[in-house]
Amino acid sequence: MRIDELLRASAGPLFSFEFGPPRTPEAELALWQAVEELRALDPAFVSVTWGAGGSSRGATLETVRRMHELHGLEAMPHLTCTGSTRDELRALVRAIAADGIDNLLALRGDPPRDGRDVRELSGAAELAALAAGEAGLCVVGGCYPESDELDYVRAKVDAGVSVLITQLFFDNADYLRFVDRLRAAAIDVPVLPGIIPITNAGQLQRLASMCGASIPPALEREVGLRADDPRALEDFGVAYATAQCAQLLAAGAPGIHLYTLNRSPATRAIVSALRSGHAARPAGNSARAGRSVGLRR
Repeated sequence: MRIDELLRASAGPLFSFEFGPPRTPEAELALWQAVEELRALDPAFVSVTWGAGGSSRGATLETVRRMHELHGLEAMPHLTCTGSTRDELRALVRAIAADGIDNLLALRGDPPRDGRDVRELSGAAELAALAAGEAGLCVVGGCYPESDELDYVRAKVDAGVSVLITQLFFDNADYLRFVDRLRAAAIDVPVLPGIIPITNAGQLQRLASMCGASIPPALEREVGLRADDPRALEDFGVAYATAQCAQLLAAGAPGIHLYTLNRSPATRAIVSALRSGHAARPAGNSARAGRSVGLRR
């Protein structure tokens, strides 16, 4: 089912999960164990990432097919402009639709590591237009709540994007301001916040650097205090992410998209706490709550 239709039909918030295609036999075993454990949470959909320059193309599509056909999940592949010609992208979109997949996340993508890029599309908006026109898929777009220019977002929506998922962020105020800016500019598609639980000290700086996310000083301090205690840090990371999610949902977010890193414990803990109503607020969480941002429709 199309994600935009799922959002319109839902009486409550949706939960969705992101996975990455496995690179080794050991990673493959871990992935499918996590998928089975998280499937029990009945996610609205799951997504599978696409490597730099299309490096994981085959693995991504095979993982999506297996999730869809064997595990009964509404699975969505990421697709990027890099490493593919226009005709190759058309063929990929047709193949995705032929497999019974209804959704696709259209991204610009990182260039290949060898520096050789055969891309013929200029960016995610052009890819979204191709996907929407080629197979009638629900096209989902990415966005950066801390930095995205509204002209880029509008171009994606005008091209056919009907749902946005944010890059990860650690301060809910960034998401709330971003959605306010969208609505003021009459951009009215649902915006799913992307959240990741911090489970080790090095992960925080690495993810922030990769994704351009800022780190609230209080969060950095609390992570540093637990840097030598992995269990305490993991517990804090889960509590912080759970509080983020609870506050976002209270503010009107239509759901939560959780970045799993192909592991299930933190995601299981977050979703279980949210559904049970036991969402603790950790020390140092600077996110705001209690303000409607008009995302339900």
